[in-house]
Amino acid sequence: MSLGGGGGGGQMQEMAAQLEELEQTREALEAEVQGLQGEKRDIDDAVEALEELESGSTVQVPLGGGAYVRAEVQDIDEVTVTLGSDYAVERDSGGAIETLESKRDTLDDRIEELRSDIAELESESDELEQRMEQARAQQMQQLQQGE
Repeated sequence: MSLGGGGGGGQMQEMAAQLEELEQTREALEAEVQGLQGEKRDIDDAVEALEELESGSTVQVPLGGGAYVRAEVQDIDEVTVTLGSDYAVERDSGGAIETLESKRDTLDDRIEELRSDIAELESESDELEQRMEQARAQQMQQLQQGE
């Protein structure tokens, strides 16, 4: 395969563009992993609160915009848990914990899939970088032979 003339530069540019695309995809997947890990932390906090709270406990309820109101838990066995897609279900505290733990397990599975995808992208990037280095070396060799 000859990389002499203008063809080598075009091939190098194409590989550099592919490498940049792989890097952007990897960064997007890593950002998704971080978001999912944040969701897991929220679930862990909710599970911990449900395990510790009792009816009559006083809690701070977020209203949005950084505002909270103090409230009393009237019945710890009436917990509303979102299921996704704008669906929610009322559960007792034990059932709510089970639902949250199931959601956490689903997040763990998704994080594992994303990490696998990231590893594949890193492998592709490494392979592409090696091919680029070989192409550069071949170009240098051709330039030296042309002198």
